[in-house]
Amino acid sequence: MAREQLQVLSALDSAKTQLYHFTAIVIAGMGFFTDAYDLFAISLVTKLLGRIYYHVEGSPKPGTLPPSVNSSVTGVALVGTLCGQLFFGWLGDKMGRKKVYGMTLALMVVCSFASGLSFGNEAKGVMATLCFFRFWLGFGIGGDYPLSATIMSEYANKKTRGAFIAAVFAMQGFGILASGVVALIVSASFDHAFNEPSYATNPVLSTAPQSDYIWRIILMFGAIPAALTYYWRMKMPETARYTALVAKNAKQAAQDMARVLQVEIEAEEHKVEKIAADKSNSFGLFSREFLRRHGLHLLGTTSTWFLLDIAFYSQNLFQKDVFTAIGWIPAAAKMSATGEVYKVAKAQTLIALCSTVPGYWFTVAFIDIIGRFAIQLMGFFFMTVFMFALAIPYHHWTLHENRLGFVVMYSLTFFFANFGPNATTFVVPAEIFPARLRSTCHGISAAAGKAGAIVGAYGFLYASQSTDPHKTDKGYPTGIGIRYSLVVLGIINFLGMAFTFLVPEPNGKSLEELSGENEEGTEPTGGTVAPA
Repeated sequence: MAREQLQVLSALDSAKTQLYHFTAIVIAGMGFFTDAYDLFAISLVTKLLGRIYYHVEGSPKPGTLPPSVNSSVTGVALVGTLCGQLFFGWLGDKMGRKKVYGMTLALMVVCSFASGLSFGNEAKGVMATLCFFRFWLGFGIGGDYPLSATIMSEYANKKTRGAFIAAVFAMQGFGILASGVVALIVSASFDHAFNEPSYATNPVLSTAPQSDYIWRIILMFGAIPAALTYYWRMKMPETARYTALVAKNAKQAAQDMARVLQVEIEAEEHKVEKIAADKSNSFGLFSREFLRRHGLHLLGTTSTWFLLDIAFYSQNLFQKDVFTAIGWIPAAAKMSATGEVYKVAKAQTLIALCSTVPGYWFTVAFIDIIGRFAIQLMGFFFMTVFMFALAIPYHHWTLHENRLGFVVMYSLTFFFANFGPNATTFVVPAEIFPARLRSTCHGISAAAGKAGAIVGAYGFLYASQSTDPHKTDKGYPTGIGIRYSLVVLGIINFLGMAFTFLVPEPNGKSLEELSGENEEGTEPTGGTVAPA
């Protein structure tokens, strides 16, 4: 039997959309803007790092990062993100959302700035410093996932909750776009100032000593938007759901939300005491009762996010390699160092502008109309279709006259990733689990996604290498080639579609209704452990 909802939570569920909703979206969203900027900016500068620090005298091709270094530079932030999602997700349920929120942002600001510094000017020292700070940058970014999603879900009203959480995540699209724009501006400025010749013309002069500043400026810029929102994050009150349902402080919850909503709210301390005394909702994460109620839900959120991120990060981090393979970006020897950064950034910016960003905002517009389940299923379906449409007639797309068609089709996979599972896998875990476990479960789901991203980042790097040993990048073994890599990604997207059926539809329901926290009565079945 459902118990009567706390007045403070009912007020949040039924609140009209007002200024504080948009303020929360901007404050939380700027964290995601920074997250995306920092995670994807690295793909714009890896080729430049290879030219600067791994140049081989007399080589017909510019220097490239060795396989182990390339995978570490690209993937170390993802490893840090996975660790941060698990740690800060758990900490957010123990210490409260607000306290931990400030920690993650401070870590992101410091490490984003430090990523552009280095100990010494030799390759080993520079790469070791870069990897060290990018790991801790990822650690801070990881905390932003569960905390931003949880805070937004607990602040939002029932009617537009999906759109608000999706809007926070949609700032990721602007972060990806911003990384491309910043790289375009910086590389164009340096190219204008130093006018480097192509590598084929003059291997030494093609990489001016000043090019070393380009990657540092691009990476360090990520500290600025995060720093600008730190003050406002610290001014946000703790969410009423955490204060009332986890901290059991009805008076503080009522005061905080009365100030935010500008309405009178009764504290209802007796109701909170009654909820605290009801043992049916005190089960922990590692209990049979959690397994019974939410086991399949957690399997659904973790598996779909894992599968989605294999494809999504493979596409994002290595789109420069795909575009080089089809000839959209010229061969490296035909460009200078800054010219190559410009070309890669231009390709990423066009993809972000035409497909990535619109995809996110289509989700924001439709998620509370057609629901999370339909959007996720549709997204996985079309990602599967377009991957196979690219892979099966792959030779056709590599022909010069068909390159534009390839880019359009490839862009559509980005569009349906974002008007699809890339957004919904972030939204749903913030809605369907109990308040005392919400941040933890979101962190676990997000960490599963980053495990998929790591598989994508490391796996695609090797798998996409040519089957011809003479055409592989220096130091790499032969792979299965771009075509069969796309086939594998298509199969992964199909599996994501299948696992979507484990995820419930939260549309139009209160968080307590979804998690079962407003149910009173029976003792939980089986033994329990202390809440995790």
